[in-house]
Amino acid sequence: MPSTPLASLLSERRVLVVAGAGGVGKTTVAAAIGLSAAASGLDVLCLTVDPAKRLLDRLGVDESGAAEQVLDPAKFEAAGIAIQGRLSVSMLDTKRTFDELVRRHASSQEAASRILSNEFYQYVSTQLAGTQAYMAMERVLSVLEEKKYDLVVLDTPPTSDALDFLDAPERLIETLDSAALRWLRDAFERSGRLSLTWMARGVALVLRGIARLTGRQFLERLAEFVRELNELFGGFRERAERVARAFRGPEFAYLLVATRTSESLAEAGFFAERLARTGMRADGLIVNRVRESSARAPGIDSLRDWLSARGLPASLDFAERILRAHAEESVAVGLEERSLQSARAAGNPLAEGQIPFALELPAFPASVHDVAALVRLCRHLM
Repeated sequence: MPSTPLASLLSERRVLVVAGAGGVGKTTVAAAIGLSAAASGLDVLCLTVDPAKRLLDRLGVDESGAAEQVLDPAKFEAAGIAIQGRLSVSMLDTKRTFDELVRRHASSQEAASRILSNEFYQYVSTQLAGTQAYMAMERVLSVLEEKKYDLVVLDTPPTSDALDFLDAPERLIETLDSAALRWLRDAFERSGRLSLTWMARGVALVLRGIARLTGRQFLERLAEFVRELNELFGGFRERAERVARAFRGPEFAYLLVATRTSESLAEAGFFAERLARTGMRADGLIVNRVRESSARAPGIDSLRDWLSARGLPASLDFAERILRAHAEESVAVGLEERSLQSARAAGNPLAEGQIPFALELPAFPASVHDVAALVRLCRHLM
């Protein structure tokens, strides 16, 4: 791979977080970066946090769970690119990752089994808001600790969800320290029965009221779950703090993807500002689907002669429609160029100096939806 700002970033960091608004080609760019890095000789894992399976589709994978799947180099060689390293792909399985975390930190196999079989755990591990975001962070840290890969390319959900993803460790720590959980844990005696006799009167009244509405057995099962989970809190807290430090450390890089529309550039700028406020920074900007400025339009007579010579309709109406489409395209390209210039102007979050480099990728006549098209995109990255 030639020496470019992006190539330098891939060689210096172990995790590349790819983020951007929905619909800007972020997943395609993440797949192309992973493929390019593997072609240069790196051992690469493409890990998607997005519940949609677009990353797998781009890399020609039918299905993948939490375990890594090594891709066959032959499918890429047939499309014109040789893999000198190795390319693997994995899609986050939130439930499996949470289960592994419980087994790792439980005091015994019996304690782990009680937690895993508890109905409240079934909800927390699959439905509770923020669980997927934190488990994604946990998965990345696990991969790093294995030291199995030279580079992890992390494909995140659209920007708003990606911001939740980055805040996940702090939110988990706050949850573990919540007063409500401490109250419920303290109310559950060592005997395994709910006791409110010595608690503060206000707290006891609240819990008695809940018990009347839901039934005492429900509340006791919930308290039992909290007590069982409490023995994991230390491990979870330590893990969450390590994740938070890692995502701000020197091994991580953040790459923003946008198109030249004002909306996606504004969202990329918002993400850059949010990174800066949380002790991180955007390391690069990829502007995707850049359309070239249109050539000067021919005269209508010249266009009709050109169409006729190729056996195409040469009527006056058809030629005029072509020229109108050309004019509209020229206006759209001009607006996009001005949007990018404005976003990169001094003082803006995406300005030169604020983000080390910006790379433009061309728009293709058709969407990038298979390996052959992905290889064409890789050539522009490489």
